[in-house]
Amino acid sequence: MTKNFSQTAAFIWSVADLLRGDFKQSQYGRIILPFTLLRRLECVLADTKAAMVAESERIAEKGLPEEAQEKFIIRASKHAFYNTSPMDLSKMGQSDIKDNLNTYVQSFSKDAREIFEHFKFEEFVGQLADANLLYKVVQKFANTDLSPEAISNHEMGFVFEELIRRFAESSNETAGEHFTPRDIVRLTTSLVFMEDDDALTKDGIIRTIYDPTAGTGGFLSSGMEYVLELNPDAVMRTYGQELNLSLMPSVKLIC
Repeated sequence: MTKNFSQTAAFIWSVADLLRGDFKQSQYGRIILPFTLLRRLECVLADTKAAMVAESERIAEKGLPEEAQEKFIIRASKHAFYNTSPMDLSKMGQSDIKDNLNTYVQSFSKDAREIFEHFKFEEFVGQLADANLLYKVVQKFANTDLSPEAISNHEMGFVFEELIRRFAESSNETAGEHFTPRDIVRLTTSLVFMEDDDALTKDGIIRTIYDPTAGTGGFLSSGMEYVLELNPDAVMRTYGQELNLSLMPSVKLIC
């Protein structure tokens, strides 16, 4: 899939053909990036969807606070995030698609919802609906396979960064301000860890990675991949911060 990541990104970016005329070029990324994230998240959660919905319905009767509910649902999700709606992009319908989509996004766990809030996703959903484009855009993404089986976390990073590059070009910005090319990230990661290769292969390894300028999360994902390639049983914890929060979705994409 790696050799085709640019083709996947190009296919996703072709949504811009639908937007042309109703939206400015500088707005394309504000629509395409969050929809890409949304599709990736639902593909990642697909296998545990039924379990999440059932667990959500079970604990809803108990009247627990949101934080307590999240712990139970995340356990059913088997990921660091979840969605409790039985819907997905393929089930939005056409007549009530705006309300259905907003409800669907609000059904994500708190940290995932915050990402869409930073994109002002609900605002753009309204604009798409007003332009009679929302259903077409949703269908485009619903028919795009971004499952982990089709495209790995590492490859998804390539796709997302290619979309950011296209977004930067359409906005007359420099893509390098937003991410470091993955080949350079991999080389840098190797240089950081190479002296610890022997130690990292031992049992009971626990490592924490922190990036104070996380950007799109390339160094975090590469660090995790490097250690887990050496020792699949290693326990990895990643932390990062980023001033431009619209760049953080790719951290979610590697979950």
